[in-house]
Amino acid sequence: MKKVLFFATLLMATTQVMAQDAASKARAGVYDHSTAPQYFFLEQSDVPSSVYLLPPPPEPGSAKFSVDEGRFNWGRYQRLRPRGKQAVADADVTPKGVATAFSEAFGIEISEQNTPEIYKLMTNMNGDAGVLSGGEAKVYYQRMRPFVYFGIGTSVPEDEAALINNGSYPSGHTAIGWATALVLAEINVDRQNEILKRGYEIGESRVITGYHYQSDVDNGRIVASGVVARLHADEGFQKQLEKAKKEFAKLKKEGKVAPSTFVSPATKN
Repeated sequence: MKKVLFFATLLMATTQVMAQDAASKARAGVYDHSTAPQYFFLEQSDVPSSVYLLPPPPEPGSAKFSVDEGRFNWGRYQRLRPRGKQAVADADVTPKGVATAFSEAFGIEISEQNTPEIYKLMTNMNGDAGVLSGGEAKVYYQRMRPFVYFGIGTSVPEDEAALINNGSYPSGHTAIGWATALVLAEINVDRQNEILKRGYEIGESRVITGYHYQSDVDNGRIVASGVVARLHADEGFQKQLEKAKKEFAKLKKEGKVAPSTFVSPATKN
């Protein structure tokens, strides 16, 4: 009886640890078709080759690497400012985390309950953007992340174990943020400025937290743009996008979407 109880307890503990590990990896954007098929419209073979598309990451000692190092130091300074808190929040790239990040810019709360079709669209493309878009280059180059290279911890230490052996180039978080922004801006064109700005900020947050170099982030936006172009040729994505647009049009007609208040800085003076 004691042996049965022992093994039952051990099984429960192991299951709990595995669940926590899976949740941690999902939060950090580390998953694939086998572990999270609900995050994909596409297969790896469908997307543009990130190794072919992108240049190699900057070599230590090069002029471009000195820019990366300077931006890394800029990011460390930002951690002490209010912008640093946003960067920590932006580290959560689960569908719920991304939906929360974009809700204010989008003009309405994005959630599974409030906007189910928009939320489903964002969920289903999460892995396409964050995993497939730059996954080939990540594996090919295996660039060491800045927090490892410089030996300076991140501002989101709970993600370090999941990402320490995951290639830095290009940035998957950035790709999720930028790809999501491009699609949401297509749905709510009136708030395209706010949405795209928010997507841009998610990339810069990765420099601030210490998980990525600026060159990782810049090239993350490039592969994100490529995967969004490919998604528009996918029948499943097209159908879900149309459902999301219809849902948004109904919410806007009902007056539930905040109007844009954007004024270009170029016209203020």
